[in-house]
Amino acid sequence: MTVSLRWIVVAAGGILAGLGLAASLARRRASEDRSTRLGQLAATHSRVSGRMMHARVSVGSFPDDRLPIILVHGLGMSSRYMIPLAKHLAPYFRVYAPDLPGFGLSDKPCRALTVRELADGLAAWMRVVGLKQAAFIGNSLGCEVLVELALVHPQLVDRLVLQGPTPDPEARGLIRQIVGFFAIAPFERWSLAWVALADYVRGGVSRYLLTLRSMVGNHIAEKVLRVTQPTLVVWGTRDYIVPYAFVARLASSLPRGQLAIIPGAAHGINYSHPKAFTAVLLPFLLAARKMPLAQDLTRPAGAGR
Repeated sequence: MTVSLRWIVVAAGGILAGLGLAASLARRRASEDRSTRLGQLAATHSRVSGRMMHARVSVGSFPDDRLPIILVHGLGMSSRYMIPLAKHLAPYFRVYAPDLPGFGLSDKPCRALTVRELADGLAAWMRVVGLKQAAFIGNSLGCEVLVELALVHPQLVDRLVLQGPTPDPEARGLIRQIVGFFAIAPFERWSLAWVALADYVRGGVSRYLLTLRSMVGNHIAEKVLRVTQPTLVVWGTRDYIVPYAFVARLASSLPRGQLAIIPGAAHGINYSHPKAFTAVLLPFLLAARKMPLAQDLTRPAGAGR
């Protein structure tokens, strides 16, 4: 066998071995993915106050003694943004992820709704679908909607999770919020950009900006002082929209608050880090009704200094 032919054989063998290794790793990853027992979701549509509201709901069996979980998306987004977290929670709970009025596949009111009106819309949707009480997980604007819901419709709320609550009172300006959005972009999953773009286009720029104005003018730090339900505040160490000092202060001011921190995560933890988020959520969601006063579950070295 000539030298050149020998090298061709060796190279071909190396390529085949590499392809075999890649296939083996792919099979292993697929097996690992199956082992996580991710749940499945189905689309539903309900007529609420004369408008259609779209939601994604988990399908399959779940324990009857557990409250349902309702996921509430952030500004300009929709339930698509909540799918990764919903699938991770679905093996443990019945999970609902509605599109708030004006967003996603839900009908669009003629004007942008305020935070209070979005909370009322969520409460009306719960009555239509027959949910008397639930645990709630909100992201960004969703946190403000849930705080409002807990104050105005307290009978509907068993417990709250506020992930990436906004806005920091020291960064209420629209420009500060937009700059923070671009600062976190490199640390989110790239596919989130396509989800966000589609949702922003569907909702419209005007609705986005008017809802942002209502969000910026909403004083969540003052309102949480009156939230009596157990509440878990979750923050990612790369969330440059929401500073650590703000979430720590928010958690400590909640009458029954806790703070959990997920290293390396940015603002969209529900989309980018659903597995780590679920690991933090399960002890809280499965806990007894009575919880201790505020405490840190985790704290990064040097945080808040």
